[in-house]
Amino acid sequence: MQFSRRKMLAAGAGVAATAATAGATSASADQSVSEAAISDTVLARSLGFTSAHADVNGTTLHYVTGGKGAPLVLLPGWPETWWQYRKIMPTLARRYRVIAVDLRGMGGSAKPAGGYDKKTMARDIFELTRRLGHSQVNIAGHDIGAMVAHSFALNHSAATTKVALLDVAHPDESLYQLPLLPKPNEFHLWWFAFNQVRALPEQLITGRSRVLIDYFCDLLLVNPAAINQATRAIYAQAYAKPEAIRAGNAWYQAFNQDIEDQKTYPLVTKPMLGLAAEASFEFFQYVLSTKGTDVRVSKVERSGHFLAEEQPEAVIRAFTEFFG
Repeated sequence: MQFSRRKMLAAGAGVAATAATAGATSASADQSVSEAAISDTVLARSLGFTSAHADVNGTTLHYVTGGKGAPLVLLPGWPETWWQYRKIMPTLARRYRVIAVDLRGMGGSAKPAGGYDKKTMARDIFELTRRLGHSQVNIAGHDIGAMVAHSFALNHSAATTKVALLDVAHPDESLYQLPLLPKPNEFHLWWFAFNQVRALPEQLITGRSRVLIDYFCDLLLVNPAAINQATRAIYAQAYAKPEAIRAGNAWYQAFNQDIEDQKTYPLVTKPMLGLAAEASFEFFQYVLSTKGTDVRVSKVERSGHFLAEEQPEAVIRAFTEFFG
């Protein structure tokens, strides 16, 4: 099956082409969010969930839990936090014990000097689920979280019931094909290279993280209003400090190790669901078919990269049908 270079590159990062041409108009301003309102404790309580921390695998993870039933772990991506699942968590909690986790280096979790390869981050999640008393879990991830969920299903297969990947798969050698200079009208994943740079991003972004958040919300959503001003402020706060910027970049700086790990992995044998934005769908379907033995991929219509925020009902339906 042949794919255009532009489609391959866009799909490889889970970026919708429709979002690439979306207008840069932000949602109408919401009321300002105070420091207290942005706290994880308050945010979790607003959903009927509980915020907590656990020391696992040599680091500290922040997680939010709620609901009853089979455990369902949700892993977020860059540049967001567990809050990206806010629109789907309450409904899912009617069926599952939902556990939304800030990855190593994200939000309320610790930001250690190392351990940002996806195998180590998957071990973080494995130890957390064991700490919470679960020997086997359903797991879903978006963006960087999808990479970790994919690694979890491979490295902790016995602890995995089913796995869902939202718009991104585990890093492989196709990332080496990303161009430094894109052709005219070709979508440019410039931040993959920018996040490889050490020290400079902290100097440029500290105190200006809201500019970064607004840029990606407006670029990677079909409807920029799907992530409102209050939530953008929450994400901006999460990536405001130098250590948070450094840790988020470290997920990208570990891609070389992730690619080497990928070369040693077998196929995922547990049921695997892929959810893709419109422009990502064709390539994502092809990629996941080469990664597992029991794979299904669905297209999320009218959505850019941030599927759970732009089309939450579609994600809820897909999850409940898949996870059962």
